[in-house]
Amino acid sequence: MNWANQKKFAFTIVDDTDKATIENVKPIYDLLAELGIKTTKTVWPLAPSQKSNFGGMTCQDEEYLKWLYSLRDEGFEIAFHGATDHTSGREDTERAIEFFHRLFGDEDFLYCAHSGQKESMYWGKYRLGGTRRATYQFVTLHIRNNHYKGHVEGDPLFWGDLCRKHIRYVRNFVFREINTFKICPEMPYHDPSRPYVNSWFASSDGADVCSFRKLMSEKNQDSLEKEGGLCIVYTHFAKGFCANGKLDPEFVRLMRSLSRRDGWFAPATTILDYLRGQPGWVRNINPSRIRELEWKWLLMKCLHGRS
Repeated sequence: MNWANQKKFAFTIVDDTDKATIENVKPIYDLLAELGIKTTKTVWPLAPSQKSNFGGMTCQDEEYLKWLYSLRDEGFEIAFHGATDHTSGREDTERAIEFFHRLFGDEDFLYCAHSGQKESMYWGKYRLGGTRRATYQFVTLHIRNNHYKGHVEGDPLFWGDLCRKHIRYVRNFVFREINTFKICPEMPYHDPSRPYVNSWFASSDGADVCSFRKLMSEKNQDSLEKEGGLCIVYTHFAKGFCANGKLDPEFVRLMRSLSRRDGWFAPATTILDYLRGQPGWVRNINPSRIRELEWKWLLMKCLHGRS
């Protein structure tokens, strides 16, 4: 792959907003801005109207929203994590999308499902097909097997048509390999068996500070650069990266090391748009490759329990 600006590799982070506050994530973004590493941050547009699942600030917090605008102005991407930190019916999801449009002005945008929302799109067992789905149901002991309904027409939680209209990219499978592109060179891809999602993308597992440090080891960074690959880390910056205003020192060291390498550091949508514009890109993924990705993810799920 020939990356933008003739860089040797590409790198970004998609930050899940669970538990995020200005206090526990702003220092991280201050560091990334200093290093020139522009990434993607998900948000909840609406404040919870009932007990929240994880906690964290929303776009209805005035101080938080002001900070989000400053992030956007610095070149970071703001993305959608569903309506709020609990299940929302179609009406609230539509209201959240309209509010997101008003706040950030994007015609369409990136979306990451939230496990605390039953309206999550093609989530749980619906991420898989055939024998992979049956295996998943067995492994998870049928817990929440029929939990997610965002794609089910006629259900009060259905918003598939809104997803297709407003969402450009949706995060799906997460792997432990640092070179996400090596695992899924087809991304962004459309899966015709899940028609309400325009394009899916994969990511690499950095769910908390410990897994992030492991993923971004010097050895793995060397490998990413040597292979000329792409790493899209999926993480939760509110999980251990910053405590009492102080950043984890190993995280800081690894990010400084990465920033000195010849990489293209851009938000996820910018990179995915670039991939989609390459000669030979094919929109619809081959069904055999979907089966392969599903088995690979399911094996990791069984062994490590990641999402």
